[in-house]
Amino acid sequence: MAEPVALTALILDAALGWPGRLHERIGHPVGGFARIIDGVERRWNRTEGSDLARRWAGIGLLATLLVMAGGIGAAMEWGIRHWAGDFAWPWLALAAWPGLAQRSLYAHVVPVTRALAAGDLDAARRTVGWIVGRDTAVLDEAGVARAGIESLAESFCDGVVAPLFWLLMLGLPGLWAYKAVNTADSLVGHKEAPFTDFGWAAARFDDLLNWVPARLAGFLLCIAGCGGWAVLWRDHRCHASPNAGWPEAAMAGALAVRLGGPARYDGVPQDKPWMGEGREADVRAMRAGLRVYLRACLMLWLLAALWEGMGR
Repeated sequence: MAEPVALTALILDAALGWPGRLHERIGHPVGGFARIIDGVERRWNRTEGSDLARRWAGIGLLATLLVMAGGIGAAMEWGIRHWAGDFAWPWLALAAWPGLAQRSLYAHVVPVTRALAAGDLDAARRTVGWIVGRDTAVLDEAGVARAGIESLAESFCDGVVAPLFWLLMLGLPGLWAYKAVNTADSLVGHKEAPFTDFGWAAARFDDLLNWVPARLAGFLLCIAGCGGWAVLWRDHRCHASPNAGWPEAAMAGALAVRLGGPARYDGVPQDKPWMGEGREADVRAMRAGLRVYLRACLMLWLLAALWEGMGR
């Protein structure tokens, strides 16, 4: 009997997201990971210690997260299968559902698009600031649109493709271990002090876990956008991350716009290279990017259905 666990989880996420009332009552698992990571970082990332000591502390954090998240996922999967038997798959899908972020990502980018369409640049800067790390207070329309499209493309990998990939490969343990590592990378996996050494292990392991999903995300965005292959192959190396450049370059090529370029982070300018060529990003490009994103998500549904259908 085929078990459409991943497909059902994708459908639940697309239909419901993570409801606000549920978030108010019990929070979200990623928030739990964040609190654990923050507490461990405060205790283990001691600035008076050596660089090597901080690196080993970061390795300890990574190991703790893998054992904890993977162990909880394994216990959940074993318990559900033991309890529900042949009818375990709907319950497994419910347990996987919070690990996907299709609807959440869409819901965070749409307000940026609406604000730009209404000509409200201040609101557009404010809303895009909720989803990107760069300074947004002085961005022009093109800068806001670039930031929104880049976040949409990169988060398509981190929030949708990668968790789905590890769910299909390793079940609930793979999904939740990935989410824990990805959360650690976003919180401590930075090159700047005081995370340079402490976050090294989380950042490198997150790169490893995203290697296949990032390339898959780039391919799907090119297919969904009916083009962009040349830009994907040429410009994916322009990004500082070994993975983020794949979906971002694919989106730049599919939309025929420029992404990347100079940006400011915490007041410090960074002269990042450009990806893509052609016109500046604008509200039309953001709307087109959302359509490409939705088509790519639907293709993931098809891939999940095919994989699970062949796997039983």
